[in-house]
Amino acid sequence: MTETSEPTPTDILPSGAEIETRRSADGSERAYNTIRKLLVEFKLKPEERINEVHLAKTLGVSRTPIREALNRLASEGFVSLTPNRGFFVRSLSTEGLLDLYELRSIIECAAFRLMCDRADDDQIDRLRGYWDAIVDGYRDHPPDVILTEDEGFHLLIAELSGNPELFNQLSAINARIRFIRRIQIEHRSHNKNQVSSHSAIVAAAIRRDVEGGVELLRQHIEMTVSATQQALKDALLKVFSPSEPTARKHRGRPRSA
Repeated sequence: MTETSEPTPTDILPSGAEIETRRSADGSERAYNTIRKLLVEFKLKPEERINEVHLAKTLGVSRTPIREALNRLASEGFVSLTPNRGFFVRSLSTEGLLDLYELRSIIECAAFRLMCDRADDDQIDRLRGYWDAIVDGYRDHPPDVILTEDEGFHLLIAELSGNPELFNQLSAINARIRFIRRIQIEHRSHNKNQVSSHSAIVAAAIRRDVEGGVELLRQHIEMTVSATQQALKDALLKVFSPSEPTARKHRGRPRSA
């Protein structure tokens, strides 16, 4: 009869490869959180090329976790990757913004119509349950949480439409406007009354009120566009104004010969 040997302490300890993997994951997460904070606080300027070597040295990590963090931020719309040139901070330009929001409105309104037509009562109840679970503390949540919850709400409507392409297209749009939306949520123009707007959309879905729900969604998105434009204007002032006083110092009267 063969005896089963008890594992030794050495057997229980993680291997060197496992430890290294954990370190890499921890480094990547720390790099992600740090770089994201720099972006949101405009410590990295719009359209600026991101210096991976400098970031790695500053954070005390190799370039691998920096690259992993930047790839993740690129997928979330915070930075862009230009082949053979590297990662760049997303522009704060409003160019194309209205087109994206117009497309978002078309997709979401179509998704709401299809949801009301195709989703059964249990599926509609998923939307109600999702909103009920977050509504109480929605106004007081940190901006990153509000953004995630808001995207989840609208993506769930797209999912319940039964058309995967609507969900995919909305996800793609979210990635392109996420950085700008994050700025807007933290801005004074962010309308905390969007809580009642979401609640009204849910109520319309429960009633299967197609036209009412579509109009609510349209107004909801239009309100967000207006607030975002104001937030972007203020963000641009915040980013570029500090250099203006220095420039003015050199605009005095010409010195006499």
